[in-house]
Amino acid sequence: MKAIVYDAPRSFSYRDVAEPKVEDDEVVIRVRACGLCGTDLHIHEGEFGPRFPLIPGHEFAGEIVEVGKAAGNWRAGDRVVANCNRACMECFYCRRGEQLRCENLVAYGIQMDGGFAEFMRIKARELFSVSGLPWREAVMVEPTACAVHGMDVLDVRPGADVLMFGAGPTGQVLAQLLKRNGAARLTVAAPAGPKLTLAERLSADRVVAVDRHHPEAHRAALRDISPNGFDYVVEATGAPEMCAEAVRQTRRGGTVLIYGVYPEPATFPVNPFDVFRNEITIKGSFAQIHDFGRALAYLETGQVKVDEIVTHEFKLKDWGKALEHSWQRQGIKSVIIPPGGS
Repeated sequence: MKAIVYDAPRSFSYRDVAEPKVEDDEVVIRVRACGLCGTDLHIHEGEFGPRFPLIPGHEFAGEIVEVGKAAGNWRAGDRVVANCNRACMECFYCRRGEQLRCENLVAYGIQMDGGFAEFMRIKARELFSVSGLPWREAVMVEPTACAVHGMDVLDVRPGADVLMFGAGPTGQVLAQLLKRNGAARLTVAAPAGPKLTLAERLSADRVVAVDRHHPEAHRAALRDISPNGFDYVVEATGAPEMCAEAVRQTRRGGTVLIYGVYPEPATFPVNPFDVFRNEITIKGSFAQIHDFGRALAYLETGQVKVDEIVTHEFKLKDWGKALEHSWQRQGIKSVIIPPGGS
């Protein structure tokens, strides 16, 4: 089969590899589509602990073509996605019921071969049916699950005044969840362009254009909206310098959620006296592990809309072009289509 294979950071090729062999408790799927995520750009650089050689891609959706004899009631032809994270169930955190904090956490597309290939094998227990979703929306189940987990961490009180920095794919989903789950007023701040326009259409009560090189303009606009700052500020850009800006915009007693994906060595300055005096809470939200069911409930009922978030498709063999497109921040969300995909 054809696949994108990384032999080392930044070293990849489109080549033939052996098709996966199904184990008793697994299925093999034909990948119909796989989302390109910001995490994949970090994997490209060797961050997040990838194990090489590696087929990346963790936002996959496909059709079952082979079923192991102990794989339950799944059948060939079923349309599925799968929880991409797997906990060891034996470490300190797993034994406390905190599987997402597992010391040995592994994921498809990071430590195990993922969806940038024609076929992949998956544990049957990790599957979820997506019979009611088009492929371009099915690849958004995993990002939506991450946003659901972010909502759990943030724990928004009803009637809140919320600010979110960033309007990327998972930010678009999180913004919609914020409006449905506690935000009386949602302001989205991001660079002017199609992402901010879409956020205004799908979720935001107010939008503010951000210029990181000239921050006083957006700071003045945010002061006009909420002079005392915001109850909750979500940093979803993945730009470390915006973390300090998020703290700056948080009112006394407020909460900051660090939600973007950042370079591993990155830091940002925080004045500990401000955190102490203003009683600011800073939280982090990482991935998800138990949230696919709720994500599917939002997508299948249309309460979270993702059809406009996917703006570009690339053939698997054009992975290099897809990377360049993402680095240039064109469009909103790209999907990779393997041979035989949708």
